[in-house]
Amino acid sequence: MIHFYDTLETRSPQVREAELMQALPQQVAHARSASAAFAEILQDVDSATVTSRAALSRLPVTRKTDLHERQQAQRERDVFGGFSAVRFGAHMPRVFSSPGPIYEPEGKASDYWRMARAIFAAGFRPGELIHNCFSYHFVPAGSMMETGAHALGCTVFAGGTGQTEQQVQAMAELRPAGYIGTPSFLKIIVEKAAAMGVALPSVTKAMFGGEAYPPSLRDWFAQHGIQGYQCYATADVGLIAYETSAREGLVLDEGVIVEIVRPGTGDPVPEGEVGELVVTSLNPAYPLIRFGTGDMSAVLAGPCPTGRTNARIKGWMGRADQTTKIRGMFVHPGQVADIVKRFPEVARARLVVTGEMANDAMTLKVETSCSGSDALAAKIGEAIRDVTKLRGDVLLVSPGSLPNDGKVIEDARSYS
Repeated sequence: MIHFYDTLETRSPQVREAELMQALPQQVAHARSASAAFAEILQDVDSATVTSRAALSRLPVTRKTDLHERQQAQRERDVFGGFSAVRFGAHMPRVFSSPGPIYEPEGKASDYWRMARAIFAAGFRPGELIHNCFSYHFVPAGSMMETGAHALGCTVFAGGTGQTEQQVQAMAELRPAGYIGTPSFLKIIVEKAAAMGVALPSVTKAMFGGEAYPPSLRDWFAQHGIQGYQCYATADVGLIAYETSAREGLVLDEGVIVEIVRPGTGDPVPEGEVGELVVTSLNPAYPLIRFGTGDMSAVLAGPCPTGRTNARIKGWMGRADQTTKIRGMFVHPGQVADIVKRFPEVARARLVVTGEMANDAMTLKVETSCSGSDALAAKIGEAIRDVTKLRGDVLLVSPGSLPNDGKVIEDARSYS
């Protein structure tokens, strides 16, 4: 019998979409009024009109670099760069730091990061003890998982990172139901326990994050009696998606609106095409609107076999920032998109950089079914020079022939 964390997971897709779109203009209005950064970013936006994904797609994308730059510029006045809607005190129990540094607030809401849903899907239930080996130092990962576990009704052992022998001892004596942390560290703990001659029979389930979790590692844990599931979350928006017992992609969380856009742009791609994950959070304390995660993924067709009705993504498929230096000039994915937009007969494009250091060559491969290819190629070549200030070759290819991997710029140079 399938069990769900709550009834939100089994809403009809139509009801879910209607409720998300009903909440969207309110969140946009809140971001504008409560966040100085979004008051500026969205100053020309009428929030009442943002009631559809099409309207949402016309808003600017805010990326990690924007958070960092605004925080750096406003460090003396506002350490959050104007993005936080809450201030130090009762409404902000903790502050964390990610590399940059970028400072993130933690609001006072129960399960602020919305991790309980993912922990439940990984098999944990109320009344169990969880051994949490995410870091409690500087970064929010430890608190993200602990607050989610508490919301689920679990007790947490704050294992943190390192001290492998002590981790083994604590697991052997406390007998937790499972582990939360990176998969690589649990593998180290299991191997250390075997070397010490210590059995850990209670640890039969795990929820992983922060690292890749390939099938080979999943099988390794299964051989050691541990069923591990992964989740995808960030320090900025919390839970984005989580794995279920079906092990077919990751189901989107109920508290976010997710888009897949072409790297370097804010333009949504067709379903199934790989692109950058852009997330709009419904969190009132940190209302990020169209936050570009920088991570690549794609939407999976069809519903989850477990009965959860939200959309699914394939999981992490690389990074979207493909900026490349060519002949001393930086070329960005957004520039490739600018070139494509000039030619409605072009469906997709991929800039391939070849050669050796100091002897670069670049070819823009474009998908088109247009006749008069020589004239089109010449015009695209002129656009390349206009946009990038560099010369490049143009290769016209048939629609659908470019790889569906989200790459807009492919660096195929030899560095040997």
